[in-house]
Amino acid sequence: MTPTHETTVPRPRVEGDREQEILDATLEVLADMGYDRLTMDAVATRAKASKATLYRRWNGKVSLVIDALLSVKSTPLAPDTGSLRGDLIASFCGMGGLTDEKSVATFASVITAISRDRDFAEAFRRDVIGPKSEVSRSIFARARERGEIPDSVDIDLLAPALAGIVLHRLYVMGEVPGEALITRVIDQIIIPAATTVHDGR
Repeated sequence: MTPTHETTVPRPRVEGDREQEILDATLEVLADMGYDRLTMDAVATRAKASKATLYRRWNGKVSLVIDALLSVKSTPLAPDTGSLRGDLIASFCGMGGLTDEKSVATFASVITAISRDRDFAEAFRRDVIGPKSEVSRSIFARARERGEIPDSVDIDLLAPALAGIVLHRLYVMGEVPGEALITRVIDQIIIPAATTVHDGR
């Protein structure tokens, strides 16, 4: 079969500073409107670009928003303070953590989409949440290797618990997370749960 023109000619790409301008505009629209109301037209208008320019690089708003979210997040590194408590505080407080207002606000702008848009939810969990979840899990795994927590602890169950508790207090109870709240949750819930020996029943 003779290749068609469409398959042999690569589509032009948006690159460099112009790409970042579009991603920045996407984040602005996301903050203003939320994911549900965000459209390619709205982003094009904010970025002073044509919609065709956006579609040369992204096939729709799922890929555009995911790339925008990733553009402001570096790959998280697991802290190594020498203790489970210290690692959790270092990981969840500060830039990119649960005390980072911008990071939390960004999560709030997409939270409804996670339950309504299957494609977005899949990409968000894999590309945005996935690396953070792996860091959290590695903190508990390293604590187990140090002998801080017993082998019977279910790391996969416990690792997401801190974020879940804090975000519940934020979205359900209206309590803005700070280091004091996160430390209380760590000291009163996470550490006791992590250091308890379980018999597997």
